[in-house]
Amino acid sequence: MQGSNSQKWIDAMIEEYKSMQDNKVWELVPLPEGAKPIGCKWIFKTKRDSKGNVERYKARLVAKGFTQKEGIDFKETFSPVSTKDSFRTIMALVAHFDLEFHQMDVKTAFLNGDIDETIYMVQPENFESGDPKNMVCKLTKSIYGLKQASRQWYHKFHQVIVLFGFEINVDNCVYHKFSGSKHIFLVLYVDDILLATNDIGMLHETKRFLSKNFKMKDLGDASFVLGIQI
Repeated sequence: MQGSNSQKWIDAMIEEYKSMQDNKVWELVPLPEGAKPIGCKWIFKTKRDSKGNVERYKARLVAKGFTQKEGIDFKETFSPVSTKDSFRTIMALVAHFDLEFHQMDVKTAFLNGDIDETIYMVQPENFESGDPKNMVCKLTKSIYGLKQASRQWYHKFHQVIVLFGFEINVDNCVYHKFSGSKHIFLVLYVDDILLATNDIGMLHETKRFLSKNFKMKDLGDASFVLGIQI
């Protein structure tokens, strides 16, 4: 906060906090007797492009998941991601059949996940309201830092994409959809989505569906994915 870019970080924090409010991630409640809230903290990161230039200043509010108690605050934590081999296979298909290859990014992906446990969290620093000692955030959605966050996001995404007619492939994070001679592949890597298709109409239809269900950022033609320049 003492640096020359402090206003950019403050704006990033406000944007993140607004995301939390828009997604109704928590409700402010009095801390029940005997309950122990988990902590939270701000993480700051600059996102850079393939040339190393700063694209944006990003603030992320994360829960201190290391204070969670197994069986009370979480049960299962495993969440799949697509393998590099699957990614390379899709890339080979794109090159061989000259497919359209686009990239999308899910904004605040983990906030889409629902949680099954009752979890209380202290209010975020600089955004407290009421009496911060007695008023806490009762989480209604998953949040970054929770041990089960990535698992809950994957479950949510899987439910939504299957409803749209996509089927899972050999890899749990590679989906496909066929319609006559038209086909589209979807690769999910946490919050990065890659779409490979031989039909522009199918591509736009899928993008519209994703944008309707999640807050998405359309990055157009895939150029820089998982540290690989295409």
